[in-house]
Amino acid sequence: MITGGTGLVGRALTAKLLHAGHQIVILSRTKQKIHGVKVSQWNLAKNWIEEGAFEGVEAIVHLAGEGIADKPWTRKRKEEIIESRVGPVEVLSKYVSENKIRIGVFVTASAIGYYGGDTFEEIMTERSKPGSDFLARCTVKWEEAADAFGKVNKCRVVKIRTGIVLSKEGGVLSKLMKPIKLGLGSPLGSGKQWISWIHIEDLTEFYYYALENSEMKEAYNAVSSNPVTNKKFTVEIASKLGKKIWLPAVPAFLLKIVLGEMSVVVLGSSFVKNRRNEKEKIFELKFENIEEALTDLI
Repeated sequence: MITGGTGLVGRALTAKLLHAGHQIVILSRTKQKIHGVKVSQWNLAKNWIEEGAFEGVEAIVHLAGEGIADKPWTRKRKEEIIESRVGPVEVLSKYVSENKIRIGVFVTASAIGYYGGDTFEEIMTERSKPGSDFLARCTVKWEEAADAFGKVNKCRVVKIRTGIVLSKEGGVLSKLMKPIKLGLGSPLGSGKQWISWIHIEDLTEFYYYALENSEMKEAYNAVSSNPVTNKKFTVEIASKLGKKIWLPAVPAFLLKIVLGEMSVVVLGSSFVKNRRNEKEKIFELKFENIEEALTDLI
């Protein structure tokens, strides 16, 4: 079962699991048809899940959640972002528990925002402590809900702390490519802030192994081992598109005025390593360098 199955990661993961021979159930707020996939409805406000949705379900992947940067961070919006991640887990946990459904593993999306939106030059690993800003508080609550699911329903829990996801199907990359294609691209702020990223293909591998490998438990950082600066990221995208970056960097103070607290999403520096995956040698990432990833995607 996948929540948020129609999103960027959900679509890619669904395709991979179907190709591997798994059967998929997607929980959706609206009734829709997806080839080869069972779609069941749910209503979080009413704590309602369509009857028969869990038939045959042995594992859950929780990807649902409001976009972090879709709207300004008002107090109400912050509550919506947290609730959109925590609420579904609580509804699922209650339903599974009350109906005595046996789930083997609960895999949840998480984020490297767990360590804070701006960690400067400090290298963050799975052993690092959580930050104290909004992104960190949101992610901590997200993971706590997943841990609670595991305790109540006695199942394995894996938390995938994801960096910036690179995909040609949407997300950050497509948004950055638009102004660069028009010759209007430029670094943001100092351009020195670190970006910890992952190719969509490697991310779906993380989820696949989390489902298949019983030794995977708790939290993993889903990032390439080679973060890049905002400036290098921008220049590399331009290079793949045959464009040049000639405009000066967008001033940090201007971004702070326009975006407010949410500016940490583009100005914050996150240098994150996937130490557990490297140490446990669960699988090798296919795309470790930004040049190779962008060549594949662009």
